[in-house]
Amino acid sequence: MILEETFTLNNGVAIPKLALGTWLVDDADVADAVRTAVEIGYRHVDTAQAYGNERGVGEGVRTCGVAREDLFVVSKVAAEHKTYEQAAAGIDDTLAKMGLDYLDMMIIHSPQPWMEVNQSDDRHEQGNIEAYRALEDALAAGKLRAIGVSNFQIDDLRNILDNCTVKPAVNQVLAHAGAVPFELARFCADNGILIEAYAPIAHGEAERIEGIADMAAKYGVSVAQLCIRYVLQLGMVALPKTANPVRMRENAAVDFEIEPADMNVLNATGGLSDYGDHSFFPVFGGKL
Repeated sequence: MILEETFTLNNGVAIPKLALGTWLVDDADVADAVRTAVEIGYRHVDTAQAYGNERGVGEGVRTCGVAREDLFVVSKVAAEHKTYEQAAAGIDDTLAKMGLDYLDMMIIHSPQPWMEVNQSDDRHEQGNIEAYRALEDALAAGKLRAIGVSNFQIDDLRNILDNCTVKPAVNQVLAHAGAVPFELARFCADNGILIEAYAPIAHGEAERIEGIADMAAKYGVSVAQLCIRYVLQLGMVALPKTANPVRMRENAAVDFEIEPADMNVLNATGGLSDYGDHSFFPVFGGKL
């Protein structure tokens, strides 16, 4: 059962392969979503300072009825925090908001502040080093069990690898059929960095990807299930986001195998020109 399966991070920590993503889930609603997901069997919950729902996620974690050590809870340093002091204060603020003594992992949300994504060539090399050093110190202090990054490209990763002490455990990136960054994934694999795939269902737009619906029908599964299974078979953590219990159960019902020939087809699938209502967000090509 996929909800019981884990990958092992480069520091030996086990991370569940399937997570509950919470982007765009309101703080007032997210505690119920977390409790429901845990009841279904999820043990990995992903949030971020930028989501504005850390308080609710923390409430859900604390009140779900499962021991804290049996859950894997992740948040992200705000993309705008590019000094050691900002990042360190933000880590402590996250723990206080969530009411938790530690997080299983915290990662830098983006190498660039969101307002600069798709608009600036500045990769904030020194700022990312400083933010990452704050993560390293929080790790050493026992506030975090693992640290990593998100939306980092190869040169961004080289900057961290060359100038910091602790190798990132993960790089959380946009990845779905038709939009897998294979060169980046190879670089991460070569350096022992696990890829986490957010928006594995292309934010609900995957059915518009050519051939996806037909392949899902071939396996007798939904488009969402096919897409989640695809990134899992690529060796990536899958991070579909939802607050809908029906979708949570559907997203976890992926204990089937995509044949190698069909994996090759999906690897060569063309992507999307837009992401519908979510196209405004920088990682989907938009500008804030």
